[in-house]
Parts: sequence; C-alpha cells; structure tokens
Amino acid sequence: MRLKYQFGNFITFIGFLLSCLFVTLDSEAQTHQFKLIDEETNRPIQDANYFYGNEQGVSSKSGDIIINFQPTITLTISHVQYGKRSFTAEELDQALEKHQLDLQPKSHNLQPVTFISIHPNAGEQEQLTLQVQDKLAHDAGQVLEQFSSISSIRKSGAYGFDPVLRGFKYDQINLVIDGSQCATAACPNRMDPASSQVPLNMIVEAEVMKGPHSLRYGNAFGGTINFKSAAPHFTDKTKLNGRVGTSYETNGEISRSEVLAGITSKHADIKLFGSLSTGNDYIDGDGVKIPANFYRSNIGGKIGLKLSSTQTISLQVSNNYGKDVDFPALPMDLRKDDTWLINLGHKAVFYRGALSSWNTTMYATKVDHLMDNADKKLNPRMADANTSAKTNNAGGRTELRFDFDDDWLYAGTDMRIENADGTRERNMLMGPMAGKTLTDNVWQDARIRKNGLFAEYHSQGDHFHLVFSGRLELNHAEAQIPDAGFAANYTKMSSNIVSPALSIGGTRTVTDNFSIGLWLGSAQRSGSLAERYINYFPIGLDPYEMIGNPELKAETNNQVDLIFNYESDVTNLNLNLFSSYLNNYISSEIRNDLSPRMPSAPGVRQFVNVDKAQIMGFEASWEQIINRQIQQVAEFAYTHGQNTTSDEALPEIPPMQFRYRLIGSFINKKLRTELNFRHAFEQNRIAKSYGETKTPAFNVLDIKASYPIVQNLNVAVSLQNIFDEAYYEHLSRSVRNAESRPIYSPGRSFYFSLSYRF
Repeated sequence: MRLKYQFGNFITFIGFLLSCLFVTLDSEAQTHQFKLIDEETNRPIQDANYFYGNEQGVSSKSGDIIINFQPTITLTISHVQYGKRSFTAEELDQALEKHQLDLQPKSHNLQPVTFISIHPNAGEQEQLTLQVQDKLAHDAGQVLEQFSSISSIRKSGAYGFDPVLRGFKYDQINLVIDGSQCATAACPNRMDPASSQVPLNMIVEAEVMKGPHSLRYGNAFGGTINFKSAAPHFTDKTKLNGRVGTSYETNGEISRSEVLAGITSKHADIKLFGSLSTGNDYIDGDGVKIPANFYRSNIGGKIGLKLSSTQTISLQVSNNYGKDVDFPALPMDLRKDDTWLINLGHKAVFYRGALSSWNTTMYATKVDHLMDNADKKLNPRMADANTSAKTNNAGGRTELRFDFDDDWLYAGTDMRIENADGTRERNMLMGPMAGKTLTDNVWQDARIRKNGLFAEYHSQGDHFHLVFSGRLELNHAEAQIPDAGFAANYTKMSSNIVSPALSIGGTRTVTDNFSIGLWLGSAQRSGSLAERYINYFPIGLDPYEMIGNPELKAETNNQVDLIFNYESDVTNLNLNLFSSYLNNYISSEIRNDLSPRMPSAPGVRQFVNVDKAQIMGFEASWEQIINRQIQQVAEFAYTHGQNTTSDEALPEIPPMQFRYRLIGSFINKKLRTELNFRHAFEQNRIAKSYGETKTPAFNVLDIKASYPIVQNLNVAVSLQNIFDEAYYEHLSRSVRNAESRPIYSPGRSFYFSLSYRF
C-alpha cells in the first residue's frame, strides 16, 4: 500500500512538472502576427523573406508575418529594397506590442538612374495608369523616348527606333533584358536593333543607368538600359489572371493587340503571351505620305517554379517576327526578321550569414534577317540585291549578394558570345556585268567573346551613401571566314583586349530636403562586330560604304556626374550635370584609295580611332503637386558633343529639348488626364563631314485621358500632334531619292485603346 501511495505521488509530481513545462513552453511560444511597414510611405512590405529559429517564410501581400514568439530568438528580415536586418528579442517584443515592424529603405536615387513602370504584373489589382500605349507598343525604342535623356535614330517612320543616350549610341549603350540577355542586330543597317527585340508583353519596368557607374550588367560605357520582366508570383490558391488589350491609331491605320493569360499556384506560375501590330503609310504635317508599312508579331511563354521556400527557377521563351517593313532611308527594306529569345534563371535566398541571395541566368538569342530592294523605286535599276544575315548570342551571369549590417556587396561573373554571319547577293541588270550574280561576304562570320568579373559595394551611413563599382573584361574578336579583299588592308584579323572599368561615387544628405551626389567613372569599350568586321556596306549616317577595322584600340570614357536634388512634400527638383572625356573615340574617315562595291555609294569610310572627343550636358527636372487633383512635370535635357581632334561637332547629337506634362486625377482618381508639350530647339551644331544638316525647332502638343468604364475594363483616348505640326527629329535619316527629304513624323492622329484585366 505504501508503495502504491509513493508511486501515485510520483506520478502526480511528474504530471505537475510536465504541466508546468507545457505552460512555460506555451507562454514562451505564443503565436503572434504583425505587419512589415515601410517607415517612409507607411505601406505594407510584400515578399520580404524572414528567418526566425526554425521558422522561415515570406511576408504576405498585406505585409503580414506569423511567428511563434520565443524570448531568446533573433528575427532576420531580408528584402532587396531594405537589405538584410536582424532584430533582437527585445526589439521584436516592442514591435509585437505595436503589431507592426517598421523598415527603412536602403537607398534612394543613388546613382544617375531613372526608370519608368511599363505596367503592373498580371493579376495584380492595381489602378490602371496612363501607359496603355506602352502595353501595346511594338517597339521598345519608341517607349524609351519617354526619358528626356533618350532620343532615337529613325530610318523608318514606325519601326526599329535605335536609342541614343546622351549622345552615346549603338554598342556604346549596354541594352539588356533582366540584366543579362541581349540581341545583336543581324541587319548591317540595324533595322533590328536590340530594342526592337524586347518582348514588352512581359516587361514591368525600364531602368536607365546613365554613364559608366553601374557595371554589374555588362560594359556600361555610355550607360545601361535594363528591361525588367515580371518575376514569378505564387499564390496559396490556384488562380487565373491576365489581360487583353487592343488599340487603333488613325494616322497610319496602326492596329495593335496583345494578350497575356496565366495561372498561379503555390508552386508554379505559368504565363502565355502574344501580340500583333500592323501599320500602313502615314501622312505628315505637310500632307506628304511617308512609307511606313510594317507587320510585327510576338508570342511566347514563361514558367516559374518554386523549388523550395528559398529557391525558384524560371524559363522564358519568346519569338518576334517582323515582315514587309518599309525603311525609306535605307537602300533596302526589311523582308523578314525572325528572332528567338530563351532565358533560364535560378534564384536562391539565404537567411544565415552574410550571403543574402544568389542569382544565375543563362540565355540564347537567334536572329534570322532578310532584306532586299525589291520595292525600291530605282531609276535606273542597276541590280536586284538582297542580304541574308544571322546573329547568335549566348551567355549568362551569376551574381552573389552579401549583406553586412548597413553595407552590402554584389559580386559575380558573366560571359557573352556574339556571332554574325551573312551574305549580300547582287543580280546585275545593267552594264558590263549584266546577267551575273555577285556575292559579298558582309559579316565574315565574325565573333566576339566577352568574359567579365564585376563587383559593386554599397556603404550607407546616416547622411551618406557611397558606391564602389568595378569590372574587368577580356574581349576576344576574330573573323572566322575572312574576306580576302578586306583582310588585305590589315596585318591582324583577331585581337585580345583587357578592358578595366571603375566607378566611385556617392550621395550626401545636406539637409532633410537637399542632397548632393558626385560620381566618377572610367570605362573602356572594344569595337563592336560592325566596327571591326563589316565588309563594304553602307551602315552610317551618309551613303558611304563602311569597312570595319579589327585593329581598333579600345575607346575610353572618363565621366563625371554632379547631381543636386531637392525634395519636399509637394516639390522635387533635380539637376544632373555630366561631362565625358573620350580617348581613342571610335569614329570613321573617308578612304579615297578604296572603291565601293555598289556604284550608288559615293565612296568608302573606314572605322578609325579619334584621339580625343568630349560629350557634356545636363538634365533638369521639376515635379510639383499643385493640389490633390493636379500635378506638373517640367524637364530640360541638353547634350554637347565635340570631336576635339578635328574641332568639329560629333554627328547625331540630339538638340536641347524641353518637356512639360500637366497630369490630372479626377472622379475618385478614376479619370486620368495628361497634357504633354515638347519643344525641340534648333540643332545647328552639325558634323558637315558626315553630310549632316541643321534641324529647325518645333513644338508638339498631345492630350490623352483614360477611364475605367467598369471594373477592370479601361478605355484610353488621345489626340497626338494636335496642331498637325510638320516636323522631323534631328536623328531621323533622309529618304533615299533625288529630293533627300528627311523622314517627317506623323501629323495629327487620333488614338483609342481598350484594356481588360482579369
């Protein structure tokens, strides 16, 4: 009996201890929910990764995080905009009392960077903005003209706009998709610049990084243009989402349509997209018909898979197809352009240690291009000519991000291989060669391989932010099938060049409203495929045939940017002064000792290095909120380019421009209106040696409005060039005929679009 009694007491005692333990554990591991909040905007922070003991996850769309609170555990939060932050148990306990945890963004307007939002991700319930045209646009080069610092070289009235950033053009600009993928123009005349291959259906943001200051995404000689696509989005429940849009523009009978349909679940995000755009000749402000026929389609898909709570993988495949496009400023028209883009990406995030994320991308691009002169009105017609050309790009990049308290570091490596091959056939119709077919080796099966190492370190204090960026690139170039006539001009047909780049800069907060930024950068760029290996083809500003130069030295850009910024609750003033000192600048000169292949060409130009050149200018903007319904934006941009060796203006430098926007928001922010005014000043600084002529000043006024008729159905209308101004851009080439009249922009036009989201 005594034994039973003692055993019973023992069981009771053990039960008492267990119950006390469970009560203690329960008190130390209570479930708590709180929100992550942006300290400046007071908005919830979505998709922030958190690590708490054995718990990990991602904050919800409303910023919510649920944890089992324990008084000895540290909480770690990681987000690309806010960095990696650790909170002690005491700090977390204070946040739980308020049911929210405030985070301060890491940085604001640090480098000379601007961006525009193209459209929100499919499925997000956001109010539609005014950029309906961007969703339906068939040419990203035209979309980029919304930046005051960007103009476009135009050889067609409606297709293939080639961006110029602060006077830098072609391969002086690093244009990429998602920081890596690029396309090389197969057309020697760049009917298909890299910007024309961007699948705008999947782009959510265009980011312009000016100057050689951000070196993560490639050789940023004059700047980088990065088109960011929509990242995979996962939902707890399976959901369908998408959009469909259509538009019509009266002047040119331009019809556009696009569709995106997707399905999301806990572990997958699948999207299918497509677009179709067609257009005819348009009428300019003088009533003259401008050849502008084009056909452009795009189709593709993207799949994102959530491998685990910390890893995702994505694959995007798209095809761009263009045909029968008029290029009145060129000796041929585009007959066919068939381009495939494949991109495979992997992302991993980490919660322990300094390593925060690891991003890897591999890509391939294939361009198949055909152009001919079949539709050109030639008198006399000496020859029927066509050029079939192909380019292939392949490469990838891998990048690690490390977070150290208030500092962080990007480090990685990348590789890019560019290859171009093509021939021109000339069926001679007149003269002593009549009846014969001549073949020209246009690209010489040229190849360039770039291998790079890069790093970018950010250091942030209470009143400053410093950035150190560096890059080292090995550039190997060769012609795999050299042309004998071309090779006779040189002793070397291949090269290996090491190109270093370095940038140091930062922003200093002087007062609560005023900050100053200073950026110093130096970058080298080796010649492009065209600059090294193009073989007697008229690809320049004038009709001279161009020959490449495989012995070109790498050109160097030493640039300084000085930025002043004032910001209050209702006003933002920004001034960016820049100056570039260029050594071994790649230009061209006439070779009187060489004869062109085509009788229509007046002579031959060869790519050469110019000892010194300079590009300088400024960009200024003023944004003001007038009242709750109306705000205004004013912008100035000016670039001055000078060949200091020959004491002549650099060619193809856009004139000073002034832009003004008056933006309205009425009827509970449903009715959005916008008045756009643009004044381009006269451009009288011209390169006469290239046949440039002065461009008169002009004014253009547009007005547009958008309104949601019903939920998710938006209508947008605009009247473009209200006063039917007859004008042409300084960077518009001239029509190839006896009159040599520049390609004038469209006259008055009415635009209408419908867009539906589900």
